[in-house]
Amino acid sequence: MFERHQGGDTAVLVCLDFGEADYRDGLEEFVQLVESAGVRPLTVIEGKRSRPDPAYFAGTGKVEEIAAAVRGHDAPLVIFNHQLSPAQERNLERAMSCRVIDRTTLILDIFAQRARTAEGKLQVELAQLAHIQTRLVRGWTHLERQKGGIGLRGPGETQLETDRRLIGIRVKRLKDQLATVQRQRATQRRARERSNLFTVSIVGYTNAGKSTLFNSLTKAKIYAADQLFATLDTTSRKLFLDSAHSVVISDTVGFIRQLPHTLVAAFRATLEETIHADLLLHVVDINHPMREMQVSEVNKVLAEIGAERIPQLMVWNKIDLKPLPAGVDLDEYGRIRAVRVSAMQGEGLDLLRSAVVEAMSQNTEENTTP
Repeated sequence: MFERHQGGDTAVLVCLDFGEADYRDGLEEFVQLVESAGVRPLTVIEGKRSRPDPAYFAGTGKVEEIAAAVRGHDAPLVIFNHQLSPAQERNLERAMSCRVIDRTTLILDIFAQRARTAEGKLQVELAQLAHIQTRLVRGWTHLERQKGGIGLRGPGETQLETDRRLIGIRVKRLKDQLATVQRQRATQRRARERSNLFTVSIVGYTNAGKSTLFNSLTKAKIYAADQLFATLDTTSRKLFLDSAHSVVISDTVGFIRQLPHTLVAAFRATLEETIHADLLLHVVDINHPMREMQVSEVNKVLAEIGAERIPQLMVWNKIDLKPLPAGVDLDEYGRIRAVRVSAMQGEGLDLLRSAVVEAMSQNTEENTTP
């Protein structure tokens, strides 16, 4: 289960079942997240509960089991696949005598590792600081002896020397810088609108193949890998669909269940490319057993950022793994509502280009109809 890891950090993982239908898939995704952060899972502690314990999230018996696993593996870290309150983290750390982090901190750490552009780094730091601010009341004296590592990259390394006032100053500065980025993006969008350029944003669950599709369509060489959150920074290219049609297409960060609200808020500048798009290509891994849940989670985030009314074209990706033939699905009016493709093999991309051209024509008709 854990062979893929090649990093240096190790951890005991905790995933509790509160009766969710997709618990097993959530557990598998959690292990992928941990490995994406460069952490080697030592063991996974599971258990069933009807509701979280107010003090420890897990029950006292389960806490003792986790503590025993920590001692047995000499683990420096425990990661919960849940959102913990500051008090719960503090109580668990006292009980385990080691660091404890939750799902939000884990995802923030992955983002801190993956951000490449100046804008992406600003957004990640802002999200981390917003999360840290809720935990400044705690006595993390044991962290002073640790430099870096999971959950301590970026601003986490200086948080112990920074009080609330200084963090507030830094947050304000970051927000000012991101506001500048937003103004620059708004200027670029107005220029595109004046030139009547049709804009397309690729959205989807993390690891659905968005960046691979973007690279296949545009011949770009942005980073794409079989891991969660391989892409953080938005990239845009002009895409020629045929001799008469071209669009500006953007690749965006992938979504995931329980995506931290601090990240959604911090990445609003980037996600505005999605909000202002004329068409969304919603990429879905057709082979994933929980693909319907993933579609739902993506739509939840789209609604949260105000993009729920933008027309969507479903892109069922990875047909080469099934295998399935490339093709299209039509709605009741005979219009293309979904395209089956293999972004990796390039199958069905001509059908996808034709579907985007059809969407452009439909958009033009709607905008010119009195």
